[in-house]
This record gives sequence, structure tokens and C-alpha cells, in this order.
Amino acid sequence: MNAQRRVAVLTGAARGQGRSHAVALAEQGIDIIAVDRCADIESVPYPLATTADLDETAKLVHEAGADVETVVADVRDLNALQAGIDRGIARFGDVDIVIANAGVVAIGRPDPTDDQLYRDIVDVNLLGVWHTIAATAPSMIRRGTGGSMVLISSMQGLVGRGGDGSAATFAYAASKHGVVGLMRSAANAYAPHNIRVNSIHPTGVATPMIFNEHMAEVFAANPEGSAMSGNLLPVPFVEPSDVSAAVLYLVSDGARYITGTALPVDAGFAVM
Repeated sequence: MNAQRRVAVLTGAARGQGRSHAVALAEQGIDIIAVDRCADIESVPYPLATTADLDETAKLVHEAGADVETVVADVRDLNALQAGIDRGIARFGDVDIVIANAGVVAIGRPDPTDDQLYRDIVDVNLLGVWHTIAATAPSMIRRGTGGSMVLISSMQGLVGRGGDGSAATFAYAASKHGVVGLMRSAANAYAPHNIRVNSIHPTGVATPMIFNEHMAEVFAANPEGSAMSGNLLPVPFVEPSDVSAAVLYLVSDGARYITGTALPVDAGFAVM
């Protein structure tokens, strides 16, 4: 094991943004501890990633020139997440990059009192991010070289546009706003160790979270009313690679003095 080699923990790694981030980091020679649940959640109205998806991410990471430890674990389960990450640390050494990317959404579910859906969204999107921080910070501190945590939030973590009174949209906005609070608190907590913590806030991203049968029905029923219809630039969605470019910047030496920042990748969604 090369003690100087960089190591990243990445959740939600099996497809979409997570896969894009994993490959982009691998192309920089960074080994990946790739975490994904690889199973559906009953309340979430679209299929989640599979073990085959995670295997494909691992294949692409290897092809990009890095090594990978795959971890099938739910970010809501701290013990399982910790055990999987620890297995990767035993193989590669302590980590210096964390990308907390796992998240779910349920746009188009109108029930205002769907308690289970609300809890599932918040538990994945917010509790899961805290679990990811808790499971990796000791390793980053132990490594002693500083590092970078990047928490993937959303423009719904900075604005409230698209709220419709449903448990689904309330949970998503609340959880993604909560990620900003975690980011700012963690930036303060870990600054003495030269660990930087920032969040990224994409508008809609062209991934299976958006491109699925459920969302196709939502868009068909309300083509002008989606939360992604407010981009200022003439694009309905950004690409995963656009978010990955921001990730690469925030984990690079070029961003060595950037911490506690919420970075939009939003095609102008927030411009008033």
C-alpha cells in the first residue's frame, strides 16, 4: 500500500452522479471506497441502483486506472456503513476525500401526511450524510494530511421553489437545507485538522433519479411546473460530469482555502 496515494469514500456510487464522481476521481489516481445500498426503498417511487450497477462502477474505476473497494450498505445504517468503510480503509489506508452523494427524491407524490415517505427521504438525504461524516472523519484526522469533504445537496437546499405542500417536497427541501447546516458545522469542527467541508447544489441532473418512468409521468402531467423548469440557461438539466467538475475542484489543491461554501451548479436556477 502506498501511504501517499489518495483515497476517497463515495456514497451513492452505483450509478448517476455517484458513478460520474467515482470515475472522475479515479482518473486522478484516487482509489475509491464505493458505497451503495443496491436495493429499492418501498416508499421511493422509482427503482434504485443494483449490485450490477455497483459492479459496473467498479469496472469503470479500474479502467480509469484506480483501485476500488465496493461496499453494499445503506447510509441509514451507521454500523453497516462503518464496517464497509473500515474494510476499505484496511485495504487502502486512511481516507482524505469524502463525497456524501447518496440521496432520494419523490417529486409527484402528493400526500401531505405521508409520514413514512418523509422519514425515508430525510433519513437517506440528511441522516445518511451525517453518518457518512461520522464514519470517515476519524480516518481523515488520523491520516494527518488534511482533506476535503464534499456534501452533495441540491438547489432545493438553498431555495424553496417547487414546494407543493406534499410530504415528499417538504422532506426533500428540509433534508437538503439540513445538509448545509451539517456542512457549516463540520467545516468549523474539522478546520483545525485542515479538513475542508463544502456542499454542491445542482439543479436537476440527467440521472436515473430524473429519467425514470415515474418522473416521465410527472413531467407529462405538469410540463411547466417541475422544480427543474426554472433554469436561467437554456438547458433543462445539467450533466453528471458538470457536478463532477465541481467535485474535482473542491478536492483539489486549487481549493485548499475554500471551506464552508455552498457551491451552486444550477444553470442559473437561483438567479432572481
